[in-house]
Amino acid sequence: MIPPNETAEDWKPISKAGGTAWLAFYGLFLLYALLHKGPGLFIDLVFLPIHEGGHLLFSYLGETLHVMGGTFLQLFVPFALALYFRQRRQLYGTAFPAFFFFENFLNIATYMADARAQELPLVSAEGGDFVIHDWFFLFSKFGLLTHDTTIAAMVRMLGWGGMVGVVIWLWKRATNRVIE
Repeated sequence: MIPPNETAEDWKPISKAGGTAWLAFYGLFLLYALLHKGPGLFIDLVFLPIHEGGHLLFSYLGETLHVMGGTFLQLFVPFALALYFRQRRQLYGTAFPAFFFFENFLNIATYMADARAQELPLVSAEGGDFVIHDWFFLFSKFGLLTHDTTIAAMVRMLGWGGMVGVVIWLWKRATNRVIE
């Protein structure tokens, strides 16, 4: 659905070949994510330094915000990029970070589901031997530790729903905006 005061023509035109290629890319990525075994997808390595940077950025605001800062920045960066490209009415530029905004929820859900087990290898940009499990800390602090896998399942569903939603949105926009 197009928001009020916005028409499909407001977006920059795209080519049929470009639309087809990007839809194929997203379809293949969804298939890869669905069939992947293991804790993380290859794209998660791109967002790991952003996540760790969030811890550093928020480290001066107290322990809780320091821990939350990693996930916040990991989500904020693709969200802000999607908004930037949406303001410029660039379809592919909007879809790409929006898709990976939601893909981050899969990674976050994996981390959340590990809160009690704490079996995932952890990384710290801050160095030293002390490494905190973000979601063990946060779920413990807010009395949600016993619900880690349930919350993770909901976050994972949000990620899948968002990625599929972005692909549907792109497909609808692409079929209305194609130039030969």
